[in-house]
Amino acid sequence: MSEPPTALGEMLRQWSDGGSALADRVVPLLYWELKRIAARQFRREGPAHTLQTTALVNEAYMRLREVHGVRWESREQFLGFAAHLMRRILVEHARRKSSAKRGGGALRITLEEIEERETTQPPHVVALDEALEALGAIDARKAAVVELRFFGGLSITETAAVLRLSPETVGREWRRAKAWLYRELSGGGEVPRAG
Repeated sequence: MSEPPTALGEMLRQWSDGGSALADRVVPLLYWELKRIAARQFRREGPAHTLQTTALVNEAYMRLREVHGVRWESREQFLGFAAHLMRRILVEHARRKSSAKRGGGALRITLEEIEERETTQPPHVVALDEALEALGAIDARKAAVVELRFFGGLSITETAAVLRLSPETVGREWRRAKAWLYRELSGGGEVPRAG
C-alpha cells in the first residue's frame, strides 16, 4: 500500500492547498511510520503511561486534519510535524494527569529510590518539554533539530532535508542541543548560551 515518494509528496502539497479529503488517503499511507513515532515516544515515557500508541496516533490524526496554513513539502516535514503534535498531546495528557493527582494519593519514596529512578528512567515528558521550550527560546534551530531527531525519529540526512541545512550542520547542532538539554535536565550548573 505504499505510494511512490513523488505521489505522496504531491498528495501532501494538495492537502496543503485545501484538499482536506486527501488527509484520508495520506494518513493511512504513513500510518505505520506514525505508529513508529508514537511507540518511540512511549518508550521514553516508561510503562506507567495510560495512553496507547493507537490512541496517540488517532488523536494526532484528528489534529492534523484541523491544521491549516502549513505547506507540506515532504514526507519528512509532515512526520516531523506529526511528532511535534504527538509530543504536545503527551505533554497535555501528563499535565492533566499530574494536576488530577496533586494532593491526594501521593506516592512516598526514599532519596535512594529517587536517585535510582533518575539513572534508570528517561526524563519526564513535561520536564523535557519545558527544557525544549527553553532551548527554543535561545536557539530555535537546535530545538527544531531535537524535535525532528528525538521525537520524529528522523535521520541526520532527513532532518537536514527538512531544515534545508547540511548534514554536518545538523550533526553539530544535534550534539550541542543534546549537551544543553542534558545540563538543563540534570540541573548541572550554569546553562551555556547556545551559539
